[in-house]
This record gives sequence, C-alpha cells and structure tokens, in this order.
Amino acid sequence: MLNIKKLAISLGLVLAPVLGYVATAATDATPTPETTEVADTRDIVQEIINVVGLKPRFELRAADIDNAVAVVYNGKRYILYSDRFLSSINNAVHTDWAGVSILAHEIGHHLNGHTLSGGGSNPADELEADEFSGFVLRKMGASMAEAQAAIDLLSEEENSRTHPGKRYRLAAISKGWKSANDQLLASAQGPQPDQRAIVPSTRPAERQVATAQRQNTSQHRVSMDSRSVLTRVNFTKAPREQFYITTRLYLVHMSEDGVRVIGKLAKTNNPDYPYYFESEIMDTIFVTDEGYLVNKRGQRVGHLS
Repeated sequence: MLNIKKLAISLGLVLAPVLGYVATAATDATPTPETTEVADTRDIVQEIINVVGLKPRFELRAADIDNAVAVVYNGKRYILYSDRFLSSINNAVHTDWAGVSILAHEIGHHLNGHTLSGGGSNPADELEADEFSGFVLRKMGASMAEAQAAIDLLSEEENSRTHPGKRYRLAAISKGWKSANDQLLASAQGPQPDQRAIVPSTRPAERQVATAQRQNTSQHRVSMDSRSVLTRVNFTKAPREQFYITTRLYLVHMSEDGVRVIGKLAKTNNPDYPYYFESEIMDTIFVTDEGYLVNKRGQRVGHLS
C-alpha cells in the first residue's frame, strides 16, 4: 500500500491535512471567477445528494489547492477540490471510488453542520464525516474496501489534534457502510428468508459458479429492470458474467438468453456470516458482514458491489 508522503513526493505536492474543513477559505483556496466546476465531479456530487435526499446548500468549485476541503467564505458554503489530487488518489488505489469517498466526506461536513461552528477540523467531526462517506458509498454500490481505499492511503496511523488515527477512521467508514447495507437488505420486499444457523465448514465445494452457468436449462426465467436490482454480485471465477440480487432477494444471472434465478439470499444466525445463497445448482456461498463472498472452506470467491 502506498504512503501519502511517497505519493506527495512523486507528484511534487505539499499536502495539507487531508479531508477536513475550515471556517473561512485561505487566500489560495478562495473561489474566484477563474475557478470552474468539472462536469464529471458535479455529476458525482449530484449522485451523493440523491442518495441522502437533501438539497445541496453549497457550491462545488475546482480550485488551486492541494486536496479537498469544505469551507465557508463570506457566509457561503463551498466544497473546493483539486482535480489533480482526486485523479492522483484514484490512480494510486486503482479505483474511482477513492475520489467519490473524498467528495462524500466533505459533503458530510456541510450536511452535518460542522462548518457552522467555526472551530475547524477536529477528530469527532472527522469521524462523523467518515461514517457519512461509508454510508453514501454503500448506497452508491461501492464495496467496503472501495469505500475505505482513500482513507487507508491518506490517513496517518496516529491521532493528531485535528484528525483521528487510521484505524478509527476505517472503523467509522465501516460503521456507515454496514448501516447502509442493513438498510438495503431490510428494504427488500417479499417474504423473509430462512433463519437457519449455517457456518462455513471444511468440506470442499462440490460445485462452482461455472456449474450454475452450464445448467441454465433447468432454471426459471424471470424479467427484470433496474428498479428490481438491489446490488450486483461479483464472482471471482466469472468476472464478466452479470449476477445480481433482486429486491426480492433472488440471486439471478443475466445473459443474452435472458435472466434466470439461480438461488436466493437467506439469513443465518452467525454475525460473521449473516447471509448465504440457497441454491440447488451451486454449493453454498456465504456473505460476510463486509460484503465479501466466501465458500465453505472460508475462501473468498467474490464480493457485493
């Protein structure tokens, strides 16, 4: 994993404390007629706002700064960001979700009222913004690892006067992500799945995901649109295949031949493996509390996104 100091050196940057807020923008971060909004970033912010259902009472501006920050300037709220900074983070961790999480964090400062106090960054507010970021990214479809990628790279190990240490920040993101994940699962329609207690065993898997693809002839065809999709299921051995969990908790496979039900999501009584897929055509696969898929041997075979 790259270190932020090494990243800064490679990019020729001098980075201020990352992901925070100030009461009044500094001179070099002041919004001016020359600063512009970038369409893609604006779209991302709109998606974040749509997730939480609140009005964006702030302006988004690209500015000549080293990172991203929520500020109040002349009584008006802004989120200032550096395109170069967001791009460098995305490239460093190999996922565009890193930049999204940074923007969500800054939006969290405004929406939680942190910028109204005038006190600047402090550990409690930073953790609240981190939790908000994790919540939003899960709602948008990011995995736990994708939601934590930016903070895992950027944050310092130890606590400081303004920011908590890395492990506390990752835990806050995890808390927000899990809260959103629980909401998504609870909102699923239809009858509730079984409550049987099942845990991974040491028995080898008898069938793989590929088996499910070869046995299409025995499966039930269904119709589905985007409103029926709860989340995508990514199997490591079938990266190009499209698997989804529907709002009725069915595991479906989408192909040129249509959509087929291959299993259903059900609950267990194990907090580490709270869900599993019931299926007659593939071996049992468990879903961890972080959204990873594991087989009976405890091997990771995919993730939710």
